[in-house]
Amino acid sequence: MLFHPAVMALLLADALSLVLLLPAGVFAVRLLRHWDLKSGSARQINLERQTYLIATVLGFVFLVQILSLLLLVFTADRLAVQFVGAMCAVGTFNVNPFGFPALFLKLALFFLAATWLFMDHVDNRAPDYPLTRVKYALLLVVLPVATLAALVQLRYFLDLRADVITSCCGSLFTGSKTVTAELAQMPPLPAMIGFYVAAGAVVLAGLHYLWHRRGALVFSGLSAVAFPVAIAAVIAFLSLYIYEHPHHHCPFCLLKAEYGYVGYLVYLPLFVGSALGMALGVTLPFAARAATLRPVMERVMPRVVATATGLFFLLIMLVAWFSWRSNLVLL
Repeated sequence: MLFHPAVMALLLADALSLVLLLPAGVFAVRLLRHWDLKSGSARQINLERQTYLIATVLGFVFLVQILSLLLLVFTADRLAVQFVGAMCAVGTFNVNPFGFPALFLKLALFFLAATWLFMDHVDNRAPDYPLTRVKYALLLVVLPVATLAALVQLRYFLDLRADVITSCCGSLFTGSKTVTAELAQMPPLPAMIGFYVAAGAVVLAGLHYLWHRRGALVFSGLSAVAFPVAIAAVIAFLSLYIYEHPHHHCPFCLLKAEYGYVGYLVYLPLFVGSALGMALGVTLPFAARAATLRPVMERVMPRVVATATGLFFLLIMLVAWFSWRSNLVLL
Protein backbone atom coordinates (compact mmCIF):
# COMPACT_ATOMS: atom_id res chain seq x y z
CA MET A 1 0.00 0.00 0.00
CA LEU A 2 2.93 2.35 0.53
CA PHE A 3 3.40 2.65 -3.23
CA HIS A 4 -0.14 3.82 -3.89
CA PRO A 5 0.22 7.35 -5.35
CA ALA A 6 -2.12 8.99 -2.83
CA VAL A 7 -0.43 7.22 0.10
CA MET A 8 2.97 8.34 -1.15
CA ALA A 9 1.67 11.90 -1.47
CA LEU A 10 0.37 11.87 2.12
CA LEU A 11 3.61 10.48 3.52
CA LEU A 12 5.69 12.92 1.48
CA ALA A 13 3.54 15.82 2.66
CA ASP A 14 4.03 14.80 6.29
CA ALA A 15 7.77 14.30 5.84
CA LEU A 16 8.18 17.68 4.16
CA SER A 17 6.03 19.34 6.81
CA LEU A 18 8.12 17.95 9.65
CA VAL A 19 11.38 18.90 7.93
CA LEU A 20 10.11 22.49 7.83
CA LEU A 21 8.27 22.53 11.17
CA LEU A 22 11.11 21.27 13.35
CA PRO A 23 13.52 24.15 12.63
CA ALA A 24 10.54 26.53 12.82
CA GLY A 25 9.89 25.18 16.31
CA VAL A 26 13.49 25.84 17.32
CA PHE A 27 13.12 29.37 15.96
CA ALA A 28 9.86 29.79 17.92
CA VAL A 29 11.64 28.98 21.19
CA ARG A 30 14.36 31.51 20.42
CA LEU A 31 11.80 34.14 19.45
CA LEU A 32 9.75 33.67 22.62
CA ARG A 33 12.90 34.17 24.68
CA HIS A 34 14.33 37.21 22.91
CA TRP A 35 11.56 39.01 20.95
CA ASP A 36 11.47 42.72 21.86
CA LEU A 37 10.18 45.04 19.18
CA LYS A 38 11.36 48.08 21.13
CA SER A 39 14.94 46.89 20.88
CA GLY A 40 17.19 47.90 18.01
CA SER A 41 19.75 45.20 18.63
CA ALA A 42 21.21 43.07 15.88
CA ARG A 43 19.54 40.00 17.38
CA GLN A 44 16.12 41.63 17.23
CA ILE A 45 16.64 42.75 13.64
CA ASN A 46 17.66 39.23 12.66
CA LEU A 47 14.58 37.83 14.38
CA GLU A 48 12.34 40.25 12.50
CA ARG A 49 13.91 39.31 9.17
CA GLN A 50 13.62 35.61 9.86
CA THR A 51 9.95 35.85 10.83
CA TYR A 52 9.07 36.76 7.23
CA LEU A 53 10.71 33.61 5.90
CA ILE A 54 9.40 31.36 8.68
CA ALA A 55 5.85 32.68 8.33
CA THR A 56 5.90 32.06 4.57
CA VAL A 57 7.15 28.52 5.08
CA LEU A 58 4.56 27.85 7.80
CA GLY A 59 1.79 29.18 5.59
CA PHE A 60 2.74 26.60 2.97
CA VAL A 61 3.02 23.79 5.54
CA PHE A 62 -0.34 24.51 7.14
CA LEU A 63 -2.08 24.80 3.80
CA VAL A 64 -0.67 21.37 2.88
CA GLN A 65 -1.90 19.94 6.19
CA ILE A 66 -5.39 21.32 5.65
CA LEU A 67 -5.57 19.71 2.22
CA SER A 68 -4.09 16.46 3.54
CA LEU A 69 -7.18 15.85 5.68
CA LEU A 70 -9.28 15.78 2.53
CA LEU A 71 -6.72 13.60 0.76
CA LEU A 72 -6.59 11.12 3.66
CA VAL A 73 -10.35 10.57 3.60
CA PHE A 74 -10.39 10.40 -0.20
CA THR A 75 -7.54 7.86 -0.15
CA ALA A 76 -9.22 5.70 2.48
CA ASP A 77 -12.38 5.63 0.40
CA ARG A 78 -10.49 4.62 -2.76
CA LEU A 79 -8.54 1.91 -0.92
CA ALA A 80 -11.72 0.26 0.39
CA VAL A 81 -11.86 -2.05 -2.64
CA GLN A 82 -8.56 -3.63 -1.50
CA PHE A 83 -9.99 -5.05 1.73
CA VAL A 84 -12.54 -7.78 2.26
CA GLY A 85 -15.54 -6.41 4.13
CA ALA A 86 -14.82 -2.73 3.47
CA MET A 87 -17.41 -0.70 1.59
CA CYS A 88 -16.10 2.81 2.19
CA ALA A 89 -13.47 4.74 4.17
CA VAL A 90 -14.80 3.30 7.46
CA GLY A 91 -13.67 -0.19 6.49
CA THR A 92 -10.25 1.09 5.46
CA PHE A 93 -9.76 2.99 8.72
CA ASN A 94 -10.85 -0.14 10.61
CA VAL A 95 -8.16 -2.34 9.05
CA ASN A 96 -5.84 -1.64 12.00
CA PRO A 97 -6.01 0.31 15.29
CA PHE A 98 -4.20 3.35 13.87
CA GLY A 99 -6.75 4.35 11.21
CA PHE A 100 -9.21 6.44 13.18
CA PRO A 101 -6.55 7.96 15.48
CA ALA A 102 -4.76 9.15 12.33
CA LEU A 103 -8.01 10.69 11.08
CA PHE A 104 -8.78 12.42 14.40
CA LEU A 105 -5.25 13.82 14.66
CA LYS A 106 -5.54 15.17 11.12
CA LEU A 107 -8.84 16.75 12.09
CA ALA A 108 -7.26 18.46 15.12
CA LEU A 109 -4.38 19.61 12.94
CA PHE A 110 -6.87 21.05 10.44
CA PHE A 111 -8.38 23.40 13.02
CA LEU A 112 -5.02 24.30 14.56
CA ALA A 113 -3.58 25.11 11.14
CA ALA A 114 -6.59 27.22 10.20
CA THR A 115 -6.29 29.15 13.48
CA TRP A 116 -2.57 29.83 12.94
CA LEU A 117 -3.14 31.00 9.39
CA PHE A 118 -5.88 33.39 10.47
CA MET A 119 -3.81 34.72 13.35
CA ASP A 120 -0.84 35.28 11.03
CA HIS A 121 -3.11 37.00 8.50
CA VAL A 122 -4.31 39.66 10.94
CA ASP A 123 -0.95 40.01 12.69
CA ASN A 124 0.82 40.91 9.44
CA ARG A 125 -1.60 43.80 8.94
CA ALA A 126 -0.68 45.55 12.18
CA PRO A 127 2.39 47.83 12.20
CA ASP A 128 3.96 46.28 15.33
CA TYR A 129 3.02 42.61 14.81
CA PRO A 130 1.41 42.28 18.27
CA LEU A 131 0.49 38.59 17.87
CA THR A 132 4.01 37.42 17.05
CA ARG A 133 4.60 35.80 20.43
CA VAL A 134 1.12 34.31 20.51
CA LYS A 135 1.28 32.69 17.09
CA TYR A 136 4.73 31.22 17.69
CA ALA A 137 3.57 29.88 21.05
CA LEU A 138 0.69 28.29 19.14
CA LEU A 139 3.27 26.81 16.77
CA LEU A 140 4.79 24.95 19.72
CA VAL A 141 1.35 23.45 20.32
CA VAL A 142 0.95 22.51 16.67
CA LEU A 143 4.39 20.90 16.38
CA PRO A 144 3.80 17.89 18.68
CA VAL A 145 0.33 17.36 17.19
CA ALA A 146 1.78 17.38 13.66
CA THR A 147 4.58 15.03 14.69
CA LEU A 148 2.20 12.59 16.35
CA ALA A 149 -0.19 12.78 13.38
CA ALA A 150 2.64 11.98 10.97
CA LEU A 151 3.88 9.03 13.05
CA VAL A 152 0.41 7.56 13.56
CA GLN A 153 -0.43 7.95 9.88
CA LEU A 154 2.87 6.28 8.91
CA ARG A 155 2.17 3.39 11.26
CA TYR A 156 -1.35 3.11 9.85
CA PHE A 157 -0.14 2.79 6.27
CA LEU A 158 2.71 0.44 7.24
CA ASP A 159 0.22 -1.91 8.89
CA LEU A 160 -2.23 -2.00 5.98
CA ARG A 161 -2.57 -5.59 4.82
CA ALA A 162 -4.76 -6.64 1.92
CA ASP A 163 -5.35 -10.08 3.47
CA VAL A 164 -7.10 -8.59 6.52
CA ILE A 165 -10.86 -8.94 6.82
CA THR A 166 -12.23 -5.64 8.07
CA SER A 167 -15.70 -4.46 9.07
CA CYS A 168 -18.08 -2.33 7.04
CA CYS A 169 -19.71 0.87 8.22
CA GLY A 170 -22.85 -1.01 9.26
CA SER A 171 -21.08 -2.67 12.18
CA LEU A 172 -19.69 0.66 13.41
CA PHE A 173 -23.00 2.51 13.42
CA THR A 174 -25.31 -0.29 14.57
CA GLY A 175 -25.27 -2.94 17.24
CA SER A 176 -22.27 -1.66 19.24
CA LYS A 177 -21.71 0.44 22.35
CA THR A 178 -19.64 3.11 20.62
CA VAL A 179 -20.41 6.82 20.47
CA THR A 180 -21.13 6.56 16.75
CA ALA A 181 -23.64 3.78 17.35
CA GLU A 182 -25.36 5.90 20.01
CA LEU A 183 -25.59 8.78 17.56
CA ALA A 184 -27.04 6.47 14.91
CA GLN A 185 -29.72 5.35 17.35
CA MET A 186 -30.75 8.93 18.13
CA PRO A 187 -34.36 9.63 17.07
CA PRO A 188 -34.47 11.75 13.89
CA LEU A 189 -36.69 14.53 15.25
CA PRO A 190 -34.44 15.60 18.17
CA ALA A 191 -31.42 15.42 15.86
CA MET A 192 -33.17 17.65 13.32
CA ILE A 193 -34.23 20.13 15.96
CA GLY A 194 -30.72 20.21 17.43
CA PHE A 195 -29.11 20.80 14.05
CA TYR A 196 -31.45 23.56 12.89
CA VAL A 197 -31.30 25.29 16.27
CA ALA A 198 -27.48 25.15 16.45
CA ALA A 199 -26.83 26.14 12.83
CA GLY A 200 -29.62 28.71 12.91
CA ALA A 201 -28.16 30.23 16.07
CA VAL A 202 -24.81 30.65 14.27
CA VAL A 203 -26.53 32.43 11.38
CA LEU A 204 -28.52 34.70 13.72
CA ALA A 205 -25.42 35.51 15.79
CA GLY A 206 -23.52 36.31 12.60
CA LEU A 207 -26.28 38.60 11.37
CA HIS A 208 -26.44 40.27 14.78
CA TYR A 209 -22.73 40.98 14.66
CA LEU A 210 -22.87 42.30 11.10
CA TRP A 211 -25.72 44.62 12.05
CA HIS A 212 -24.58 45.78 15.51
CA ARG A 213 -20.83 44.97 15.47
CA ARG A 214 -21.22 43.14 18.79
CA GLY A 215 -21.19 39.50 19.84
CA ALA A 216 -18.22 38.14 17.87
CA LEU A 217 -17.19 35.81 20.71
CA VAL A 218 -20.74 34.48 20.96
CA PHE A 219 -20.68 33.80 17.23
CA SER A 220 -17.37 31.97 17.57
CA GLY A 221 -18.62 29.86 20.46
CA LEU A 222 -21.77 28.90 18.59
CA SER A 223 -19.66 27.93 15.55
CA ALA A 224 -17.65 25.56 17.73
CA VAL A 225 -20.81 24.02 19.20
CA ALA A 226 -22.51 23.70 15.80
CA PHE A 227 -19.71 21.55 14.38
CA PRO A 228 -20.24 18.40 16.51
CA VAL A 229 -24.00 18.93 16.41
CA ALA A 230 -23.90 18.97 12.61
CA ILE A 231 -21.75 15.82 12.49
CA ALA A 232 -24.26 14.10 14.79
CA ALA A 233 -27.09 15.27 12.52
CA VAL A 234 -25.38 13.78 9.47
CA ILE A 235 -25.17 10.43 11.23
CA ALA A 236 -28.61 10.52 12.85
CA PHE A 237 -30.84 11.66 9.97
CA LEU A 238 -29.24 13.35 6.95
CA SER A 239 -27.45 10.20 5.80
CA LEU A 240 -30.73 8.29 5.96
CA TYR A 241 -32.45 10.81 3.70
CA ILE A 242 -29.63 10.79 1.15
CA TYR A 243 -29.30 6.99 1.05
CA GLU A 244 -33.09 6.60 1.29
CA HIS A 245 -32.46 3.74 3.69
CA PRO A 246 -33.62 3.76 7.34
CA HIS A 247 -30.54 1.95 8.69
CA HIS A 248 -27.60 3.34 6.69
CA HIS A 249 -25.97 5.98 8.92
CA CYS A 250 -22.45 6.16 7.49
CA PRO A 251 -21.13 9.74 7.06
CA PHE A 252 -18.33 8.53 4.74
CA CYS A 253 -20.47 6.90 2.06
CA LEU A 254 -21.77 10.39 1.27
CA LEU A 255 -18.43 10.97 -0.45
CA LYS A 256 -18.94 8.15 -2.95
CA ALA A 257 -19.80 8.61 -6.63
CA GLU A 258 -23.06 6.65 -6.40
CA TYR A 259 -24.44 9.36 -4.12
CA GLY A 260 -23.21 12.19 -6.29
CA TYR A 261 -20.34 13.16 -3.93
CA VAL A 262 -22.90 15.12 -1.90
CA GLY A 263 -20.74 14.72 1.20
CA TYR A 264 -18.28 17.24 -0.18
CA LEU A 265 -21.13 19.75 -0.58
CA VAL A 266 -22.13 19.22 3.04
CA TYR A 267 -18.73 19.00 4.70
CA LEU A 268 -17.01 21.86 2.88
CA PRO A 269 -19.23 24.67 4.28
CA LEU A 270 -19.35 22.95 7.69
CA PHE A 271 -15.58 22.59 8.07
CA VAL A 272 -14.63 25.96 6.59
CA GLY A 273 -17.36 27.86 8.43
CA SER A 274 -16.50 26.22 11.75
CA ALA A 275 -12.77 26.78 11.25
CA LEU A 276 -13.30 30.48 10.54
CA GLY A 277 -15.51 30.90 13.58
CA MET A 278 -13.13 29.05 15.90
CA ALA A 279 -10.07 30.88 14.59
CA LEU A 280 -11.79 34.18 15.20
CA GLY A 281 -12.67 33.18 18.76
CA VAL A 282 -9.10 32.14 19.58
CA THR A 283 -7.64 35.34 18.14
CA LEU A 284 -10.06 37.86 19.65
CA PRO A 285 -8.91 37.75 23.31
CA PHE A 286 -5.30 38.41 22.27
CA ALA A 287 -6.26 41.03 19.70
CA ALA A 288 -8.29 42.95 22.29
CA ARG A 289 -5.09 43.69 24.23
CA ALA A 290 -3.32 45.31 21.27
CA ALA A 291 -4.48 48.80 20.31
CA THR A 292 -2.78 48.59 16.91
CA LEU A 293 -4.71 45.44 16.06
CA ARG A 294 -8.19 46.80 16.74
CA PRO A 295 -8.57 48.68 13.43
CA VAL A 296 -7.27 45.59 11.62
CA MET A 297 -9.83 43.36 13.34
CA GLU A 298 -12.57 45.88 12.61
CA ARG A 299 -11.80 45.48 8.91
CA VAL A 300 -11.24 41.73 8.91
CA MET A 301 -13.97 40.49 11.27
CA PRO A 302 -16.98 41.53 9.18
CA ARG A 303 -15.63 39.62 6.17
CA VAL A 304 -14.85 36.54 8.26
CA VAL A 305 -18.20 36.55 10.05
CA ALA A 306 -20.08 37.17 6.80
CA THR A 307 -18.27 34.30 5.09
CA ALA A 308 -18.83 31.86 7.96
CA THR A 309 -22.46 32.95 8.31
CA GLY A 310 -23.05 32.43 4.61
CA LEU A 311 -21.48 28.98 4.77
CA PHE A 312 -23.67 27.91 7.69
CA PHE A 313 -26.74 29.27 5.91
CA LEU A 314 -25.72 27.28 2.82
CA LEU A 315 -25.35 24.20 5.03
CA ILE A 316 -28.88 24.67 6.39
CA MET A 317 -30.28 25.02 2.88
CA LEU A 318 -28.42 21.92 1.68
CA VAL A 319 -29.62 19.79 4.58
CA ALA A 320 -33.19 21.00 4.10
CA TRP A 321 -33.02 20.34 0.36
CA PHE A 322 -31.62 16.81 0.68
CA SER A 323 -34.22 16.01 3.33
CA TRP A 324 -37.13 17.43 1.33
CA ARG A 325 -36.28 15.77 -1.98
CA SER A 326 -35.70 12.32 -0.46
CA ASN A 327 -38.20 9.53 -1.02
CA LEU A 328 -37.64 8.28 2.53
CA VAL A 329 -40.21 9.30 5.15
CA LEU A 330 -38.77 9.42 8.68
CA LEU A 331 -41.33 11.53 10.51
